[in-house]
Amino acid sequence: MVPDWLHILSLFSLLVGFLAGVIIVADECGRPQRMWIMNLVWPLCALFGSVLWLWFYFRHGRAKGKADISHPHEHGQASPFPLTVAKGTSHCGAGCTLGDIVAEWLAFAFPAIAIWLGWHTIFSEKMFAVWVLDFILAYLIGIFFQYFSIAPMRNLGFREGIWAAVKADTLSLTAWQIGMYGFMAIAFFWIFRDLLGARLEVATPEFWFMMQIAMLCGFATSYPVNWWLIKAGLKEEM
Repeated sequence: MVPDWLHILSLFSLLVGFLAGVIIVADECGRPQRMWIMNLVWPLCALFGSVLWLWFYFRHGRAKGKADISHPHEHGQASPFPLTVAKGTSHCGAGCTLGDIVAEWLAFAFPAIAIWLGWHTIFSEKMFAVWVLDFILAYLIGIFFQYFSIAPMRNLGFREGIWAAVKADTLSLTAWQIGMYGFMAIAFFWIFRDLLGARLEVATPEFWFMMQIAMLCGFATSYPVNWWLIKAGLKEEM
């Protein structure tokens, strides 16, 4: 049974994450990002990063205003490399976040999708089949996000831009999903099934609270990969 304190904590954490995203969106209306896709990245990451990403945005990601959009860097100078990597990792995380939200609710609304992806035949747990859908949608959205970052910066055509996006996002997204899947497995099998004697269901605030933590784990596992990708020139600095 899920304790009341965990239910309340889950609701509170989700509310704070949502409000952090709304605050960022409101600020971006007057201070749009130089790279338009980052207008989506920051609020999407705030959904899981909450107050931490809100601070990160106002301290290191906020544009000065419309008059400064043409400047190569939002704050007038290059960010320290670790912060640049954090922005690049967040860029990957935004695609993962959106893809996972869509995939989880799709599989919840249409359980047949999980069956098509191997539930009951390959996987005994529905969660594993849904992870396949999570990865597919997160990857496609991630490629979309990367394309609209890399192609304009390198003046690439569609085919070249897509290929560059694939090279930039494949390892980054895979590393992110590994961290996310790892924590969600711990939450599903150990925390909820073994310790609490409950199932972790999509239509509960506890599931999405666990997903917030899982996304932070994804950031941790993807960060070193993004460091290497940016150093190798396979991914652009945000």
